[in-house]
Amino acid sequence: MALSDQKIQALGRDGLQLAARGDFAGAEALFARAAEARPNSGQLLHLLGQVRLKLGRFAEAREPLERAASFLPRDAAAQINLAGCLGQLGQHDAALATLDRAAQLKPGDAAIAYNRGRALEALGRSEEAEQAYDEALSIDHRLIPALSARASLLAARGDWVGALGDLDRALATRPEEHALKLRRGELLLRQGDWSRGLVDYEARLDISGDCYTPALPRWQGEPLDGPLLVYPEQTDIEGDAAVRDTLMLARGVEAVVQAGATIAALIEGPTVGRDAPLQGFAAAAPLRSLPHLLGWTLESLPSPGALRPKAQPSTHIGWFARTAPPGGTIVESDPDQVAACGFVVGNDSATTHIAALLGIPTLLLLPSSADWLWGPRRGPSPWYPSLEVIGEDESEKLAAWLRR
Repeated sequence: MALSDQKIQALGRDGLQLAARGDFAGAEALFARAAEARPNSGQLLHLLGQVRLKLGRFAEAREPLERAASFLPRDAAAQINLAGCLGQLGQHDAALATLDRAAQLKPGDAAIAYNRGRALEALGRSEEAEQAYDEALSIDHRLIPALSARASLLAARGDWVGALGDLDRALATRPEEHALKLRRGELLLRQGDWSRGLVDYEARLDISGDCYTPALPRWQGEPLDGPLLVYPEQTDIEGDAAVRDTLMLARGVEAVVQAGATIAALIEGPTVGRDAPLQGFAAAAPLRSLPHLLGWTLESLPSPGALRPKAQPSTHIGWFARTAPPGGTIVESDPDQVAACGFVVGNDSATTHIAALLGIPTLLLLPSSADWLWGPRRGPSPWYPSLEVIGEDESEKLAAWLRR
């Protein structure tokens, strides 16, 4: 049965009220009925597409948003929402063209300039993206998304001062924004500024995500009446990242280490599994918070922990790196045989850390986007006496090290 104009208006009004209360699923049902009755209503199609965007149903939002944009060619908001949907679907060229139309309809709009920057960045056109962010910030110098996005571009090309300046300005407006604090902390730490960076890096603990957290009070460095639990934050405790963090960071504090079976069999000292009961523990701390809690610096790291297995002297070269070994070089590539190697070359993996903990002369090949824990300097590492660090692309240094 056809719906009267009065009924369609009631559906639209009720849908808006549901959307205002956050009931986007309910609003979507009402807008869909109204749009089915009036398939050429740009406003109803626009509202339907918007609530589907809110519900994360981007593929279903595209059709009503495209129709709304065609029926409302002078409505900048309709173009902007279509562009956002296209971007979510990976159609960045189409999103950029739509945003260009929106910019003609609404010149001098900071949000449109910012979204053009996002589309350009997704297309790999970084210089143009930076110009778009500059434009957005010239219109609204406090636009947080534009400051954050430009900071990432500046950091990627090595302009640390500019990137930190943008993050400082963003945090001046939103001082409690945990994601911004974390990004500033990571930038500072990658430059080796632990005194400032470690404080901001703790903001990660206040961001909801996939990280593991035990049901214990968070240790803040205070004296305890019971044992302390230290743990890797990764949900996969047997994964390489969790094992690497445990080998690198379980040092300098009297604590029980939460570890998977593989690593528990290797390290000296008390351990518990992730499924073990936590009664009796006074508090817990993630391993990556220990540098902050204990006041570590790269110049004053505690001695590394010890492993139960011992190195077995040999002349074998262990090769555990993505880079292929030089032609004609005979290498050992079985991680289980790392203790039987006399020299080791590897990336930032658990096997490389095991070799360094065993005291085997080890060369670590780091990419440009290395973990901040390594610091900005290369050469002999303060983390392990037998470890030296070079860049992953420094082939001449690698060849010289192998000759030596």
